Amino acid sequence: MSIDDLYATILDRKEHPSEGSYTASLFAKGLPRIAQKVGEEGTEVVVAALSQDNSRLIEELADLTYHILVLMAAKDVTPDQVAAELEKRKR
Repeated sequence: MSIDDLYATILDRKEHPSEGSYTASLFAKGLPRIAQKVGEEGTEVVVAALSQDNSRLIEELADLTYHILVLMAAKDVTPDQVAAELEKRKR
């Protein structure tokens, strides 16, 4: 699944919440919970990078990526906006 596909799925869950959807539950809990999850997952990435194997690191990176995209959707920030910022920084 591409970043754009995952982001589209997240937006769909935001716009059409369904019972039992983890993504919809994050949006229902609000920005503080979403931001907290990004922080937690970031810490788990650091731990995995320093003390676990690459398969665990990949799992944690996937979790962090997902939660970052949920945060972006909550704040109406798109992957294209982030890509444009990265492009400006390219040297």
